[in-house]
Amino acid sequence: MIAQLIGRRRLAALVWAATAGVGGELSALGLTAGAAWLIARAGQQPPLSALALAIVGVRAFALFRGGLRYVERLTGHDAALRVLADLRVRAYEALRRSADPSLNETAPGGRDADLVQRMVADVESVQDLLLRCLLPTVVSWAVGLAAVVLSVVLLPAAGAVLAAGIVLAGAALPAVAGLASRAGARRVAAARSDLAVRGLDVARGATDLAAFGATERFVARADEAAARLERAERRSAVVEATVNALGAAVQGLTALAVLWVARRQGADAVAVTVLTLTALVAVESVLPLADAARRFVELRPAARRVTALLASAPPEPAALSGRGARRRPVPARPGVELVGVRVAYGEAVALDGVDLRVPFGRKVAIVGASGAGKSTLLGVLTGETRARGAVLLGGAPLDAYDAADVRAAVRGLTQDAHVFAASIRANVALARPGASAAELEDAARRAGLLGWITSLPDGWDTLVANDLLSGGQRQRLLLARALLADPPVLLLDEPAEGLDLPTADRLVTEMLGDERTVVLVTHRLAPLKAADEVVVLDRGRVLQRGPHDALAAVAGPYRDLWEAERLHTDHSAGVKTW
Repeated sequence: MIAQLIGRRRLAALVWAATAGVGGELSALGLTAGAAWLIARAGQQPPLSALALAIVGVRAFALFRGGLRYVERLTGHDAALRVLADLRVRAYEALRRSADPSLNETAPGGRDADLVQRMVADVESVQDLLLRCLLPTVVSWAVGLAAVVLSVVLLPAAGAVLAAGIVLAGAALPAVAGLASRAGARRVAAARSDLAVRGLDVARGATDLAAFGATERFVARADEAAARLERAERRSAVVEATVNALGAAVQGLTALAVLWVARRQGADAVAVTVLTLTALVAVESVLPLADAARRFVELRPAARRVTALLASAPPEPAALSGRGARRRPVPARPGVELVGVRVAYGEAVALDGVDLRVPFGRKVAIVGASGAGKSTLLGVLTGETRARGAVLLGGAPLDAYDAADVRAAVRGLTQDAHVFAASIRANVALARPGASAAELEDAARRAGLLGWITSLPDGWDTLVANDLLSGGQRQRLLLARALLADPPVLLLDEPAEGLDLPTADRLVTEMLGDERTVVLVTHRLAPLKAADEVVVLDRGRVLQRGPHDALAAVAGPYRDLWEAERLHTDHSAGVKTW
């Protein structure tokens, strides 16, 4: 699990950090033993020459201890932060490609707060796993082993006692601490996750909760979750205090036992002093293992969740991951094609054996009820959604091209497109940062957004975000971004959502008049007379395909949808407003 989280790229840096940590702690051990010998021997008033080597050694150990500890902190934190940066990218990519619906916010069962927990708290926990669990374990056992070897050389019996104390403090006590913390760690993790979900509900749903008078009830639920977390953390604190007290007791008893054995064995005063202080420092060096064990138990669920997230995503082809040698260029006028495409999230099938051929310049509309698989189909065309079957661009599989070329050729307005907390200009220009003012205005005009922008006091420099725009304004801004990108294959997922019907129909008709390949997902059928082909999806399967007029003329799902839309439109037009 730890190896999967670290990755091979950062392993060498962590080895250097561990080496420096071991060197620093061995220097501390040597400093203690050397200083003890020097003080005890100086009390016997020997010639100064007999102490010269020890004096130099103590100074050297002091310098090495400080220097190597600094190197260990520097290299350890640098490596951990780099692992964290790599892991964030890997986790994001895994979420993007994940075939597990419980990890995907667009699939059934996903929860925003859980995703935030995994992307932030769980990934951050890997830093503690490295710095407070992995490195201390390596360093502590190396120092403990060195102390036992030194004690055995000076007095084998004392070495045996010290070994027993180190095993007790470095193995038995961490095992007890881990077992005692396990239940508490589960309670804390569950309470934190519950609090994150309930707190996010209150924050995001504040307006709706106030409108329906449910604010107090939901705040009370969040308070209950916070209280459960506080109780769980208090129990964990009691366990931590108890383990720390036991560790101090083991340290003191081990030092006293070594002192007693050394005196019983007839060791001289200098050896007794060195052995006793060495035992004190050696046991102290392994005491952090109890804390490391507690933290490991607490962090293991988060590490497992991150590992599961990384494992849930299928491997990405070399081209789409941006790795490997440069592939063939995407044709200037590419078509797209799906052959026997199937997408499933566990037992839920989103697409089942879909065939679709869209030559360059052809306009195809995808219609169907919610959940039919329309947005999933667009995700397959971009390569963002992994699928079985063949996905072709310009007659070749997607993995025949570089990732950047595929994403530049096939893109547009998707269901989960985001409006950033930035200016209108920055949001639209995201598609093409080097676009001129004239190009920005043309894209905004075609999206029906330019009039609104010019009416604003700050114009293009107006700050916007998802929560600051109406549904129609948001769609037009995102459509302007898609049009500015100017891809040869334009994908549009409900581009007119949130607009009034005449404006929506006019906008969609204009999009279908472009001299490019267009794949349009929509619930509105009236403007589809301008489409070359309409494909009707239901539960991931193609039920009908053909031109609008031909499908509307025969009995079937499309005519049912068309007649229902006409009836609704006629009824709405006949309603008078007084």
